[in-house]
Amino acid sequence: MSDDLHDDELIPAATVLLLRDVERAGLEVLMLRRNSKIAFGGMWVFPGGRVDDHEFVPDDVVASARTAAVREVQEETGLDIRSEQLVTWSYWVPPRMPAAPIKGPRRRFSTWFFAAPAPGGEVAIDYGEIHEDRWLSPTEALGQHRRREIELAPPTWVTLTQLSAHRSVTEAMTWAGGRQPEEFRTRPIHKRPATIAWAGDVAYEGSGGVEDPGPRHRLVMHADGWHYERT
Repeated sequence: MSDDLHDDELIPAATVLLLRDVERAGLEVLMLRRNSKIAFGGMWVFPGGRVDDHEFVPDDVVASARTAAVREVQEETGLDIRSEQLVTWSYWVPPRMPAAPIKGPRRRFSTWFFAAPAPGGEVAIDYGEIHEDRWLSPTEALGQHRRREIELAPPTWVTLTQLSAHRSVTEAMTWAGGRQPEEFRTRPIHKRPATIAWAGDVAYEGSGGVEDPGPRHRLVMHADGWHYERT
């Protein structure tokens, strides 16, 4: 991540998977629909946002992101969490040019994803930046996206796919806490269908073609559905 510190285009940010267990429904995550006039407008996202200037901790980007994560959750949902409850999930860096159209201002956020058990209490959104909230199982969120009922950004879609492998908050938190947070440095590798890739894909470094045999770590965004390929 040292290269990111010298990339003036990148805006440090944090986002939080607030998780809860629901009898019969299983694991659910809180999702918010953003105002159509701001970055990622109209998309369904996890609570989160940029790291404010006063939240930067010298030489500790994760601590900075944790502080921002706690604040953003409170501002966007009215729920209070503690920094020590956050388990690091992943780290995302977007390409210099979006691989798929994004509504609103074009900004590049380098984002730490965290997971935390949802606290008790009712979600209270401001109807300003956030226009709607839903508790969804990861599978249902992906299904709604497939049916074009909701819009998702690729990092949200991939994270929901990862989350769908877990049956409970404890299982998801244990999985995240027992591994190094994976870095997703996104690169577009194909236009039609729009395809983005990450380290480990045969076409990621540019030495192999999209159709060449070899390892896969990519998201293929067909008009009729997205497909995550990973070997």
